[in-house]
Amino acid sequence: MSAPHVLEVRDLRKSYRSPEGEHTLVVDVPSFRMASGEQVGLRGPSGSGKTTFLNLVAGILQADGGSVHVDGGPMTGVSESARDRLRAERMGYVFQTFNLLQGYSALENVELGMMFGRGVDGRYARELLGRVGLGHRLRYRPRQLSVGQQQRVAVARALANRPKLVLADEPTGNLDRAHAMEALALMREVCREHDAALLLVSHDPEVLGHFARVDDLARLNRATSGSGITMPVAEPAPGVGERA
Repeated sequence: MSAPHVLEVRDLRKSYRSPEGEHTLVVDVPSFRMASGEQVGLRGPSGSGKTTFLNLVAGILQADGGSVHVDGGPMTGVSESARDRLRAERMGYVFQTFNLLQGYSALENVELGMMFGRGVDGRYARELLGRVGLGHRLRYRPRQLSVGQQQRVAVARALANRPKLVLADEPTGNLDRAHAMEALALMREVCREHDAALLLVSHDPEVLGHFARVDDLARLNRATSGSGITMPVAEPAPGVGERA
């Protein structure tokens, strides 16, 4: 018996309007699925719509059409507050730039993430930080931590609400090779231990080589694959779409 799908995407579309009023299709993904506990590497070169796709899956952006279900819950066709609740309860997100709050300690960054989900559990927050090797850095603020240590805080925060799905957008992009491989191994191991599915986007062949399943977003995304709709693709405005 196959594992249930923790992520199911169907006919997902997103476009942006240029200053000249033209609509540019950025994401057009007919189908994408992940089983519960599965780990998938998603190859996403610049211009393939990778960050827009992840933000649509996470409900940070609202789709123009199609559907996204996470652990059976709808992320499309619902209000922003409903998307926020579902994301907090069932999803973790590891950003390339970490997005840690500079005025708060490592422990507080993890606990703040818990406030939007099941509630703050200081014991579990400490346990997670200890698991990623930062039990002795609980009170350190991000500027007092190395880049690799900040990434570890981001991983702990992403797992704080015991998510069913963890999204990771180029999570090793700001790390040197040694720390990148260490962070990748840690992320995969902790996700396995917590039975969380992992969808990691990268353009790095060495990173993707660690995954049994690797999908190519440029092929999945008809907006950039050359099949189906052939509208030209331009980079979206900063902060709302694709990053390099």
